[in-house]
Amino acid sequence: MKTLDSVALGLLVVGGLNWLLVGLFNFDLVATIFGGQTAVLSKAIYIVVGICALYSLKFFPLIMGKRDD
Repeated sequence: MKTLDSVALGLLVVGGLNWLLVGLFNFDLVATIFGGQTAVLSKAIYIVVGICALYSLKFFPLIMGKRDD
């Protein structure tokens, strides 16, 4: 599970950085690299990043839980 968690987090960071570029510069890096927003590969990447976001919802109880720091 730790590997899957790391992959999900990494893809969320990539997706977040892509949205930062879209917001600041109106530049979609994924679309640029993979042939436009409607290209099959771009859509696949958007879907995988979205699935990672849904998967990462499981981290909220861990973050919100009581910690003994």
